[in-house]
Amino acid sequence: MSDELSFTGERFIPGVPGEIWYEHWHRYHFAAPIVAGRDVLDIACGTGYGSALLAQHAAQVTGADLSQPAIDHARARYAAVPNLQFRQADCAALPFPDASFDAVVSFETLEHIAAQEAFLDEVRRVLRPAGLLVLSCPNKVEYTDKRGVPNEFHVRELYRDELAALINAHFPHSAWYGQRPSFYSVVWPERRAASGEIFEVGEASADTPSPGHSRPLYFIVVASTAAPAIAGVVPAISVLADRDEWIYHDYEKVTQGVDVAQRRGQLLAEQLAELQRQQDEVTRHGDERQAAERVRLGEQIDTQQREIARRASWRWWLALPLRRLWLALTGKPPWA
Repeated sequence: MSDELSFTGERFIPGVPGEIWYEHWHRYHFAAPIVAGRDVLDIACGTGYGSALLAQHAAQVTGADLSQPAIDHARARYAAVPNLQFRQADCAALPFPDASFDAVVSFETLEHIAAQEAFLDEVRRVLRPAGLLVLSCPNKVEYTDKRGVPNEFHVRELYRDELAALINAHFPHSAWYGQRPSFYSVVWPERRAASGEIFEVGEASADTPSPGHSRPLYFIVVASTAAPAIAGVVPAISVLADRDEWIYHDYEKVTQGVDVAQRRGQLLAEQLAELQRQQDEVTRHGDERQAAERVRLGEQIDTQQREIARRASWRWWLALPLRRLWLALTGKPPWA
């Protein structure tokens, strides 16, 4: 059996580029100090990369996932980690005794299931008194409503008030955080620890900062049945920086490609204008001998107009990286 799994868009796999890389790694780094020294259950652990990270800090970690291939992959990949084990399990019917864990971590799980109440019932059951739940969930307003692109793998996304009602029914004490991938200018003391802050400015109000971040794409909630369990365990602010500047370089490539494509589009428009000028000239001085020339110019104009319309389509821009890859690999003009 192969140890490799393919990325389908539903389950993150380390090495997949883009925003998803920042989002998933940051959540586990955020949770790691919270669960330090505890017995931890990582629900919907997927390929196990996050469970392995938590195991560097926790006393014991159990990764659980509904997918047997994902569990097999995780077991093979992290077999050498002594305080880490994996178990196939349904999050709404966990195969663990009551009060088995000090902390439960579950990132991007709720929105994938219909049995959300049963899931949190099970989390509450397997947690010890004063245990902690660290959970993340998309903010439906920002994630879907404003972007207008539904996620085909999501069964039920939640607005903030819906998520709050669901959590409060099981855990009366909670601390809320927002997460949003972005580009940041980071300023920090070079050789000493410091407290932090995050604030926003806009082009129209660059001199008037507002505290916090007003548009979380995801909610991260640390919840418990006991108030003392929440106090003092969560950092005030957490920033994950990409050592390789992966998404920034990808952004540079895309914007440079767009600039080149825009210049080519402008050239096409100029060529079209020249062809139309030539056609008008032929028409004004036309006779039967020039009929073929008018037809030829008309065909060229039609070709240029189709090309301009094609490049105005979002499908053309989405396929741009694939066309470049095709050209680089084959040396031949790309399809379509």
